[in-house]
Amino acid sequence: MDFLRVLLTAPLSIVVLFFMSKLIGNKQISNMNIFDYINGITIGSIAAELATCELEELPYIAIALVIYAVIVFVLSLISQKSIKLRRFFTGKSILLYDKGKMYKKNMITAKLDFNEFLMMLRSQGYFNLNEIETAILEQNGDMSVLPKDRNRPVTPDDIKVRVHQTRPEIVVILDGLVLKNNLKSTGNNEDWLLARLEEHHKKLEDVFAATCDGDNNLKIVECADNNPTNDMFE
Repeated sequence: MDFLRVLLTAPLSIVVLFFMSKLIGNKQISNMNIFDYINGITIGSIAAELATCELEELPYIAIALVIYAVIVFVLSLISQKSIKLRRFFTGKSILLYDKGKMYKKNMITAKLDFNEFLMMLRSQGYFNLNEIETAILEQNGDMSVLPKDRNRPVTPDDIKVRVHQTRPEIVVILDGLVLKNNLKSTGNNEDWLLARLEEHHKKLEDVFAATCDGDNNLKIVECADNNPTNDMFE
């Protein structure tokens, strides 16, 4: 009986958790602030309880999960409308270093010591404080660094070079199937696609994947016949 109960409640908890996540919104762990992190843990804990609860308890736990998700969703909407509430729930950026000076009180607020600060700079490729103009700790715990002008990469504007703006490549073929909506978004049709494939001496069913770039060029991704098992970095 216990096995049948878990067999019923476990998939149900996954389904409920999936829809709650869609309601609240998904975000990468690296982009989470403390509020998002706490919400994720709490909802996950309630969903785990739902997976192993007695059948008579199931409606109550499900209702609690829905209520919690709705509250989080509402608070998220409110925080988008109010800067003060958004700062209260998600925090704000903290200036740690600027123009050669450390802000000790802000370091205490951020709960960072100097060695941790230097480690976060090194993780972004800065090993010398003389290279840094400003360092800011963001709400999600990441460090944003503004290098001094002499240390930043040269841009085309710096050397007065005109460059062509690239656009994201759009997948138009996947596993031998034409992604019609994607193809339409490039401004092309299947006749154009088949003509480009013919230029490459390829048949549609033999193409693993293909993309169309901003210059309307078709790039074909071929699938290797063999499957190497060696570790190339060993």
